[in-house]
Amino acid sequence: MTKTILITGASSGIGKVTAKLFAERGWNVVATMRKPEKEVELRAFDNVLVTHLDVTDAASIRSAVEASISRFGRVDALLNNAGYAIWGPLEAVPTDAIRKQYETNVIGVMETTKALMGHFRANRAGLILNVSSIGGILTFPLGTLYHSTKFAIEGLSEALSFEMREIGVTVKIIEPGDTLTNFKVELATDDAMPEYQPVIEKFAQGYKPIKAAGSEPIVIAEVIFRAATDGTDQLRYPAGDDSIAKVAKRKAEDEATFLADIRRQFAIN
Repeated sequence: MTKTILITGASSGIGKVTAKLFAERGWNVVATMRKPEKEVELRAFDNVLVTHLDVTDAASIRSAVEASISRFGRVDALLNNAGYAIWGPLEAVPTDAIRKQYETNVIGVMETTKALMGHFRANRAGLILNVSSIGGILTFPLGTLYHSTKFAIEGLSEALSFEMREIGVTVKIIEPGDTLTNFKVELATDDAMPEYQPVIEKFAQGYKPIKAAGSEPIVIAEVIFRAATDGTDQLRYPAGDDSIAKVAKRKAEDEATFLADIRRQFAIN
């Protein structure tokens, strides 16, 4: 029986490349996005349904799930990929941006997952793949909001795996490193807070080599496909050479050594 995966944030980057990969390998794919009317490439696949889903809009989530089951009969896997990032000193981040960060990266994941839980429970089978980040394992300067949401994904996924296991559903976490996509990161600054400018400049300089060493999205997509098909109960999947190396480094070093190295990387006193 052909399996079906629902992917959020499939309009570009990791989501789109993963949708194409699964479709090319014989899966049915529900490629969801906020503006499906703009998508052309994925519509060329007979086994792909392109439909609207905004993870901050509960009605659109329900509608997408209903459309998925109507088209393909069932959903076997969910890839929670949609994300948003705002970077900058916490003091400079407006409250509405804080809410948007959490509504997209955390609450949106929970609501989309909940929308499929009844379906998975009835089938006594299912797979939940949550895209976290190397940023859910370690942190960089100015990433208070983004990192905190990815740390949340790590915790909610691990805890969720216990209750889901009881009803035949597997939970897995994908931890990409830096990826060469057009994923937009917003920067929050405030001219009234010049004290933060040095760390902003240090971060910009220190991040250049990290970004340059990022992986192509297909590398991450291949890890996602392996997680979906390897038949194991492995929980975490570092994705990309930088992620694999940094996860290993974090495990090998004591906290003081590891954090001191991050400070050196960004010239933080």
